[in-house]
Amino acid sequence: MNKELFEYTLHLADNALILGQRNAEWCGHGPALEQDIALTNISLDLIGQARLLYQYAADQYNAMDVGGQAAVAALLPKPWKEFNRALQEDDLAYLREERQFRNLLITELPKGDWAMTILRQFFFSAFQYLQYQQLQQSSDATLAAIADKSLKETAYHLRWSGEWVIRLGDGTAESRRRIEAALADLWMFTGEAFVPAAFETGIAPDPAALRSAWDERIGSVFAEATLDVPATGTWSQGGGKRGVHTEHLGYLLAEMQVLQRTYPNMTW
Repeated sequence: MNKELFEYTLHLADNALILGQRNAEWCGHGPALEQDIALTNISLDLIGQARLLYQYAADQYNAMDVGGQAAVAALLPKPWKEFNRALQEDDLAYLREERQFRNLLITELPKGDWAMTILRQFFFSAFQYLQYQQLQQSSDATLAAIADKSLKETAYHLRWSGEWVIRLGDGTAESRRRIEAALADLWMFTGEAFVPAAFETGIAPDPAALRSAWDERIGSVFAEATLDVPATGTWSQGGGKRGVHTEHLGYLLAEMQVLQRTYPNMTW
């Protein structure tokens, strides 16, 4: 086991957990019961993926020698060693701080309106689907198995969100205004996914190589939605893979982690 694999596993888990938490904010507030349930199920899928990945990261750490554990110490929550037990998935989800998270910035942005949530899910699912396809061929058997299981869920997320993008773009004047506003806000965050981080080199599928297939998927759906695809190759926000986040992540973590931090080592 090595630091890069551990950090990459956290990156995948953090993406799924943070977006799952964001989408869960819609539970009970969706525009219609059917869509409320659909998005809630997507949240559960993402959190389920995060659990598998966090447990794998914890297993990696627990199997490391002293030198390996020291190499990843900066990514670990501070309080957990006081519990006198092995690292667990909940420790990685509920006890790490903002700068220790490696999720893409787009996943932590506020949910906004329905159009913002839909378009963000579509952009992310289009990338995650390609990522998991490549990870199915990973030499790491555990990552390959997680990707294989998660790909089935991600295919549904991609289809569902894509249909909604078309519905909003080619719908009423109001729905089109909202999806265009969401596009203006989100596009600058899409490029980060395709810029390789140090921990992805040699371990993960090259994210830059996924760009053309992602562009093709976006272009196909946008054509049906009668939306214009913004210019590619322009400047993009970044930093999430390095632990540099927007102010929004801190508020999200404060809400998500409050129970575990109030009652340390609590189980339920």
